[in-house]
Amino acid sequence: MDHDHFIGQVQARAQLASRGEAEGLTRATLETLGERIPEQVATHLADQLPTEIGENLRRTITMGGAGSGERFGLDEFVRRVSERGHLPEPNAVYGSRVVLEVTGEATSGVLRKVRDSLPEELRPLVDSGSKGEMR
Repeated sequence: MDHDHFIGQVQARAQLASRGEAEGLTRATLETLGERIPEQVATHLADQLPTEIGENLRRTITMGGAGSGERFGLDEFVRRVSERGHLPEPNAVYGSRVVLEVTGEATSGVLRKVRDSLPEELRPLVDSGSKGEMR
């Protein structure tokens, strides 16, 4: 899946008004995910995504912060996506689910490793997709 198709899918499924909003949501979600998962998992995932999108996962390793593998739960994940994406928290939850769903479709099996590296309370973001309810 190329960059334009990825962003178009995020925009359509999240029902966003513009590609810019879809880019922002994708960036916010993947940067936050990159902070949470181990570096080697983030790198493997980034390698399978279009370069511009994968860079959102790599960025956290070089930003001078705690980098990857930070320990935080669902509330903090949602707070970070909400803040970065300038979204209300319910929109950040749904938007993250959409981005992760499209990420799963754009990669070959890596999202299962991502899911397995997350604590139980974050796994519904990966499992629910854009149509299911948070389980």
